[in-house]
Amino acid sequence: MFRKLGTIMAKPGDQVRIQTGKEVVEGVFLPSFDSQTLLIKLKSGYNMGLNAKDVKKVTVTGKSTPAAKPSPQKIPPKSGLPTIAILHTGGTIASRVDYRTGGVVSSFEPAELVSMFPELGEIANIESELIAQMWSDDFRFAHFTLMAKTIEKWVKKGVRGIIIGCGTDNLAVAAAALAFMVEKTPVPIILVGAQRSSDRGSSDAGMNLICAATFIAKTEFAGVAIAMHEREDNLTGVILPPTKTYKLHSSRRDAFTPVNDRAIARVHYQDRSVEFLKKEYTKRSNTPLVIKPKMEEKVGLLKIHVNMFPEQFSFFKGYKGLIIEGTGLGHTPGQAPNELAAIHKKIYPAIKKVIDSGCVIIMTTQCIFGGVNMNVYDKGRDLLNIGVVPGKDMLGNTALVKLSWLLGNYKKEEVKELIGKNLRGEINERLAYEEVFIP
Repeated sequence: MFRKLGTIMAKPGDQVRIQTGKEVVEGVFLPSFDSQTLLIKLKSGYNMGLNAKDVKKVTVTGKSTPAAKPSPQKIPPKSGLPTIAILHTGGTIASRVDYRTGGVVSSFEPAELVSMFPELGEIANIESELIAQMWSDDFRFAHFTLMAKTIEKWVKKGVRGIIIGCGTDNLAVAAAALAFMVEKTPVPIILVGAQRSSDRGSSDAGMNLICAATFIAKTEFAGVAIAMHEREDNLTGVILPPTKTYKLHSSRRDAFTPVNDRAIARVHYQDRSVEFLKKEYTKRSNTPLVIKPKMEEKVGLLKIHVNMFPEQFSFFKGYKGLIIEGTGLGHTPGQAPNELAAIHKKIYPAIKKVIDSGCVIIMTTQCIFGGVNMNVYDKGRDLLNIGVVPGKDMLGNTALVKLSWLLGNYKKEEVKELIGKNLRGEINERLAYEEVFIP
């Protein structure tokens, strides 16, 4: 893509100096989807838009080159420091600008990512491995199995802990899946993501990685957890429970929050101190790693909404498992209070046929906080009578990976029993009243 500016031809990636009536700015020319706006990336990492009418002169000061990539130089080991393995799967934490589109692409190899943040070398000796280079939107259950097996390899090598970098969109889902797959671990396994790409001035990639490494190096915690920003500022990171964490915002750096639970610990970024918020947690021991990496593929999730049709439920006939994110306390349409809702009479029979096909159906709530109680209203009791199993206060995606994992490792009758039991902190037997329930 070329943009003609008077007698100047600039293309994405060119270093340019732009003079307006008020200022002179320098940066990298980016493609713009608005013909009236010139877009450049400043040295700070931020993008800046300029009204084309205000531009007086454009000078190309350098030819188009690929985005600068850090040297994949390995940090030399230091005596006395623990070893941490960074396993990478892609995502925004490993992304940089793509001058072809003006967006970001996942492109850093693990060693390159490490070289971007030399502070890591003061905390631990870093080893790294690329598992996959992908956005988390493309995760499948098989990728979680691959992660678990890679974890097993590095634990056997004797590392003090493992960091897994991945995209934030399904980071919490991956954490939940690994929490079930890794039944016992002698070391911490911390999933880390970033809401802003590594080449942006506001990137949270470095701080999240450093907080995760600090937590691993300085504490006796063992288990799966998540490390992300606690707030929008750069003061504290937070260590979150793997099965009770939800991404509540699409772009804020403090997007992740515990639901019906609280954070495990807080990491103070400036002085690298760790403050535990939960008094009870699994500690390091000589217990050998135990993983059960199998997952059943034919498991789905269906969100209840208005204007549903019985065919939406019938689609899952022949599946091994289905999570329904029901309304409120755990409901679906199924009654016909008037002629306009007459089609709902076919929904309960459709659900029953899915169950009769061998599918285990679990009910969760699409409400972020709280849980299901299918004994309160007649609609809930109707679904219980059909054979739908309550999922208590499990998050929908946590229930999805738990059911998949259970079906991959246990018999069907065992699955129905275990799905309602708290195995990894995914279920609260009692939900206490909170004055303010959103952090």
